[in-house]
Amino acid sequence: MAAAAAAAGGVAAALALASAAPAAPAAPAAPAAADDDDIDYESLPGSSLAAALLAGAFAATATAIVTYPFDAVKTRMQFMSSAQLYSTISSSLARVYSTEGFGALWRGVSSVVMGAGPSHALYFAVYEHFRSTFREFDSSTHKHAAHVIKQRMQISAASGGLASTGMRILRTEGLRAFYVSYPTTLMMSIPYQSIQFATYEYMRSTLNPSGKYDPTSHIIAGGVAGAVASTITNPLDVAKTLLQTRGLASDSALRQASSLSDAFKIIYARSGFAGFARGVGARVLANAPSTAICWTTYEFLKVVISSPSTDDSAVTAKL
Repeated sequence: MAAAAAAAGGVAAALALASAAPAAPAAPAAPAAADDDDIDYESLPGSSLAAALLAGAFAATATAIVTYPFDAVKTRMQFMSSAQLYSTISSSLARVYSTEGFGALWRGVSSVVMGAGPSHALYFAVYEHFRSTFREFDSSTHKHAAHVIKQRMQISAASGGLASTGMRILRTEGLRAFYVSYPTTLMMSIPYQSIQFATYEYMRSTLNPSGKYDPTSHIIAGGVAGAVASTITNPLDVAKTLLQTRGLASDSALRQASSLSDAFKIIYARSGFAGFARGVGARVLANAPSTAICWTTYEFLKVVISSPSTDDSAVTAKL
């Protein structure tokens, strides 16, 4: 949890600096009954790049552990060699728990936590800076090797720790194994993030036309955005999983797959069109709450970091 601790320290430091900064020239006195709800937190002068970085880092860390078990189940459901064993979400959860123990559902989470804070800090910083013109950036493309290690650890109980898994992949499959699915990840990430951002912005503006801070609209908009984007891009995610876990397969055809077209051909040949929907339920269960929590945490921390300390009580009162 070093990433979470680092993010916490960063937020504390930022708040301390903000409180120690010289006060701005006094404005004309406002009536005592002024309504704090009229503050448009999106246009606050303190809504800086640093605020976006800190809020994004904390938001990602908060979601990584909460929804990880569903991501682990999704990986097993999409893994071609175990598709028959993990056919539904409930049976998959029960099977992992009964055969490997409760902790197996979080195996590999360290790789996510270590990369989630820094990558999502950059993710949300880019979002804030280029909100109206650039919406296709995806932080997952910058931690691709960690995703490969994560999925290997999710599937194999004998994978060992984060470092040992990475070294084993490097030793037995070479450096290419970490990036064989990178083109597929890029092809999935661009539409995924485009759909997610567009859906989030549409839902947020529909539910909250005023643009004021409203956690209810953020959590609903985030959840819907995550569910829609996950469902539409699931075929690419199935192909990505096949490429990232090919080293664990005993089937020679799976081990030799090296491109998106190879993955698509194998999936269709063995499961038909239904194969491209494998794990979609678990993926939605992982990504919808994850996106909702991430956006809600991000929006909350952004307004807390950006707002003057005198307004903090008003923000907290709205939760």
